[in-house]
Amino acid sequence: MITQGVLSDHDHPAVHEKAVELMTERWTLEDKLQSIFLFVRDDIAFGFPPVWDAVKASETLEYGLGYCSTKATLFLALCKAMNIPARIHTGLIDINIMRGIFPGFAFPFLPESGAHSWMEVQVDGVWRSLDSYINDKALYQGSVEKLHASGKKTGFSISEVKSPSSCEFNFGDKGFVHMDAVLVDHGSWDDYAQYMASDHYEPMDRMTEMSYPFISRMANRNIQKLRKH
Repeated sequence: MITQGVLSDHDHPAVHEKAVELMTERWTLEDKLQSIFLFVRDDIAFGFPPVWDAVKASETLEYGLGYCSTKATLFLALCKAMNIPARIHTGLIDINIMRGIFPGFAFPFLPESGAHSWMEVQVDGVWRSLDSYINDKALYQGSVEKLHASGKKTGFSISEVKSPSSCEFNFGDKGFVHMDAVLVDHGSWDDYAQYMASDHYEPMDRMTEMSYPFISRMANRNIQKLRKH
């Protein structure tokens, strides 16, 4: 269990300013959500920052990159800044989804599953799930081509075990990008820090924590190659 402060710091000046900018001339809830979605998807490139999980939304804005948990933290903060009902849903995901992203030699030392998160937003009184903002569009296009060429259903930060994937703004009606690899449901949270402070959350062991800077740099290089591909 880890004690944390709030990570979706929606009242941070940079987060609030960005939220206001994204809402300019956006009149409907769907338009507002799509504006946030496209910003988090493409302006925050998929990648691994120097810090794992305990990254505030304002820090993700500075890094300009993030992965499932840190992108969800930012998405949530932008929604909260504009009073849009939203929450983070968490669980465990098959680590094989990161094959082709993480270096191959790392997998024998990694657990079979890892913490994962996606967004839920309330539309017409119903909570709707979306995760297709996680991979930026350039990465998604390179990754889906590599995944299909491999003949596998999961890898390169995409899973198509049950259905085709998508990187478009939708609530699963056109497909998710990671959901097919989710193994365990840990429920919804008002802030990712709550999840990190719960008994569900499993922090990195000492060896993984020490190797993270090296693995993340190699992963970010692999991601760049996939975008070019």
